Amino acid sequence: MDVTGLTPLLALLVPLLGAAGVVLLRHRTPARELCGVVAGIIQLGLVATMVPAVGDGGTVSFTLSTFLPEAPIALRADALGVVLAGTAAALWVLTTFYAMGYLGTAPDPALTRFHACFSLTMAATIGVAFSANLLTMYLFYEALTVITYPLVTHTGTPEAARGGRRYLAYQLGCGIAFLLPAIVLTYIEAGTFDFVRGGILDANAGSALLVIVYVLYLLGIAKAALMPVHSWLPAAMVAPVPVSALLHAVAVVNVGVFCVLRVVLDVFGTDLVAELGLGFLTLVVASVTIVVASWYALRLDNLKGILAYSTIGQLSYMILGMALLSPGGRTGAVLHLVGHSFSKITLFFAVGSVYLASHRTLASELRGIGRQLPWTMGALAVGALSIIGLPPTVGFIAKYFLFVGAVEAGQWAVLVVLAVSTLLSAGYYLRVLRSALFDTPLAVTAGGSGDTTGLLRSPIVTEPGALVVGPMLITATVTLLLGVAPGLLLDLIRVSSG
Repeated sequence: MDVTGLTPLLALLVPLLGAAGVVLLRHRTPARELCGVVAGIIQLGLVATMVPAVGDGGTVSFTLSTFLPEAPIALRADALGVVLAGTAAALWVLTTFYAMGYLGTAPDPALTRFHACFSLTMAATIGVAFSANLLTMYLFYEALTVITYPLVTHTGTPEAARGGRRYLAYQLGCGIAFLLPAIVLTYIEAGTFDFVRGGILDANAGSALLVIVYVLYLLGIAKAALMPVHSWLPAAMVAPVPVSALLHAVAVVNVGVFCVLRVVLDVFGTDLVAELGLGFLTLVVASVTIVVASWYALRLDNLKGILAYSTIGQLSYMILGMALLSPGGRTGAVLHLVGHSFSKITLFFAVGSVYLASHRTLASELRGIGRQLPWTMGALAVGALSIIGLPPTVGFIAKYFLFVGAVEAGQWAVLVVLAVSTLLSAGYYLRVLRSALFDTPLAVTAGGSGDTTGLLRSPIVTEPGALVVGPMLITATVTLLLGVAPGLLLDLIRVSSG
């Protein structure tokens, strides 16, 4: 049942109020940080209240502005939007706690800017998740780009400035050059910006034009990191770990994949995508992205670099699942959006924990560190096994549905792509785990004042504080719980992707 209600608007306003609270309490810590925590909890509660309505296939709508009657700025929460919004809200709370442990709570203007932009990022994410039409989605999509730019350049170093420029160039450039024309052409052909399940475009519009529009969407939604518009993502890794976690697990990349799913389901519709052969085109692009990104990650030693290219490949898993145009593929795509968020943020948290404890950033430097950081490496193992797709993690369930979807669609080549990419993922993640858990620990020469023994000893490495370890263990636990008992989430996902 479709109803009109204030809940989508309130979910959008709460993070805006959180950002205002962060600024007003900028000299009072940790009250400043707790504004984000409280706002995140309230937002999660608001999203949860919409689950019964959208779980039956209904929507909750609210119109913000009708300055153009044919193109209102409007919100509409459906099952797919609730999945994205709920995932982002839950991880917002945990990432805020983690940032307090990683970045500290000093009354620093840079930290105030970080937490304020973090809250605004969540507002833009909710805006995209609950967009009722293409125009509303575009406005919040571009707002997300502008808001996250200060986060990418948070450290203020020349390297961060270069990474920020590339991030901005790709996001705004692709949005203006490709996404905006695609939306305009869609309106010209369909006469509406509204999202409608089954699509708003007519095959009679001309197959050549529709193929061009579809390609413009794929290139314009650069946040999904499909090749060749992917290189902004590794460049953005210059940011601190809490920012990288936000970009690659909570908001930005999820918004990119979400927008692609909206285009397939609610702009073109799966029937038209199949009729025009666009599903096969998307499968080819996604498959190439998966294999190339996984192969490149296998060659890297830098931990954040490995996670960056892993993210590129995993995002294309979701797009590939939707492009299969089968029930199993669609379920696997949306489930992987949720599962990857919790799994990948666990990995980012663990890499950040390792850095805080030992200042090590390379996989080759982790030899034996698992004996000194058992909680951190345990969480990293859970996240890695989920990305590989091994039980009992949520990654296994998501990949199971992707395999089922490929069989349903008769796309046997996709089975090969999934198998090869799984082996490559196992290659680079198990290499890290083997080194950390089973290799001989790194040693340092015992020297210094009056010491001439030249003996070798292990450096002292201990787990960081509870604000770092706690959120990491929670996300790792959720990664396991969703793998063991995904029933309620699957019910909502089947509604959202059906």
